[in-house]
Amino acid sequence: MTTCETHRTIEGIWTVESAKIIAGVARIVQDVSIAEDLSQEALVIALEKWPESGIPEKPGAWLMTVAKRRAIDLLRRNKLRDQKYVEISRNIESKMKYDYDSIDEEINDDLLRLIFTTCHSVLSRESRVALTLKLLCGLKTVEIAQAFLVSESTIAQRIVRAKRTLSASKVTIEVPDGPELLRRLSSVLEVIYLMFNEGYVATGGENWIRPTLCYEAIRLGRILAEVLPGEPEVHGLLALMEIQASRFKARIGTSGEPILLMDQNRALWDSLLIHRGFSALKRIEQIGGSYGPYSLQASIAACHARARTASETDWQGISALYDALVQVAPSPIVELNRAVAISMAYGPASGLVIVDALEDDPFLKNYHLLPVVRGDLLVKLGRNEEACAEFKRAASFTQNKQERTFLLKRATDCVKI
Repeated sequence: MTTCETHRTIEGIWTVESAKIIAGVARIVQDVSIAEDLSQEALVIALEKWPESGIPEKPGAWLMTVAKRRAIDLLRRNKLRDQKYVEISRNIESKMKYDYDSIDEEINDDLLRLIFTTCHSVLSRESRVALTLKLLCGLKTVEIAQAFLVSESTIAQRIVRAKRTLSASKVTIEVPDGPELLRRLSSVLEVIYLMFNEGYVATGGENWIRPTLCYEAIRLGRILAEVLPGEPEVHGLLALMEIQASRFKARIGTSGEPILLMDQNRALWDSLLIHRGFSALKRIEQIGGSYGPYSLQASIAACHARARTASETDWQGISALYDALVQVAPSPIVELNRAVAISMAYGPASGLVIVDALEDDPFLKNYHLLPVVRGDLLVKLGRNEEACAEFKRAASFTQNKQERTFLLKRATDCVKI
C-alpha cells in the first residue's frame, strides 16, 4: 500500500472513530476543545507512523490509546499537581497498558457524555448543532456550512464560541442524573431532530433533501437508543427518523423536484428502515408508559408506512394521533398538520376551518407550509383562483429553489384547471 493509499485509509478510519476518541479523551481532561486537539495529535502520529509500520489490527484502539496517553502527559505537564489529579492519571494509565480488548468497554458511556455536553443548554441551538456535527458526526467545517447554507467562517466561529462557552461555564463532561437527565435529554433529542429535519426538507439551496444530515442524525439516535434503552422518547425519535428516511428514493424526481407523500411510488420505500422503525416502536410498547411527542409522531409515520397505497391510509387513525399530539405538545405547526389529517379523514372543508383559524398566528406569519396547506384545501373545494394565490404566496416564503419551482408550477396548474 502506497503512502497516499495509507493516508486515505487513515482518513476513513478517522471518520468512523473520531467521535469515540474525542469522547474518551474528554472524560479525562474535562474539556471538549482540548480533547479534540489531543485526538488530532494522535491522528498526526498515525499519519507519520502507519505508512512505515502498517495499519494496526485495531486502529481505533491504537488511536484511543495514543490520545489518552497524550491526555495523561498534559495533566502531568500542567501539574494540576494536586495529588488528586496525579492519582487520576496513575489510575487511568494502570488500566490502559495497551490492553486493546478492554478499550471498547467505556466507549458508549463516553459517547453519551459527549452528546450531553455538545447539546448543553448553555449553548445556543445553532452552536449545539454545529458542535455536534463536528465532534460526534465527524463532518468538516465546510460540510456543515454547506448543509446550513452559511459561510464556513460563520460555522467555524460558532464552533469556537461553543467550545469557549463550555470551558468558561466549567461544564462537566458527564451524563446528568435524575430530573436533570430528562431535562437535558429533551435538548439532545431536539438537536438530533433539528439535524434530521434540515436534511429531510432543506431550508434553502439547490436540493430539497440532504441525506447526509439525516443519516448522521439517525446514527446519533441509534447510539442513544443503545446506551439509554429504557427511555421511550429516544426510541420514539429513532423510529420516526428511520421510517421517514425510508422514503428518500421516492421523495424526489429525476430532476430533484419534490414528490409529495400521496404521489410517491411506495415500492421505492426502504423496507429495512421501515422494519427498524417498527422495531423501535415495539420497544416503546415493551417499556410501557405514555407516549411522548416523538413516539406519537413515529406512530403517525408508521400509519403511512403500513398503507400499501395512498388510498389505504388510515386517516381517521392519524387524526386521532394528532389529537393526542396536540395535547402532549401543542404548537401551531402540529395544529396545521392536524388540519391536513382532519381534511383527509372528514373532508377539506373541515380542515380549512382549522387552517383559517391559524392565519393570524404570529409564529406562522412567514411559514410557507401554511399557504401550501390552504392552497391544497382550496383546490379540493374548487376555489382555484384563491388556491393559485396561496401557492404563489408560499413560493415567496421558501428559500429552497426546488420547492419554489414546484410551488409556482402548482400555482400555474390551478389556472389551467
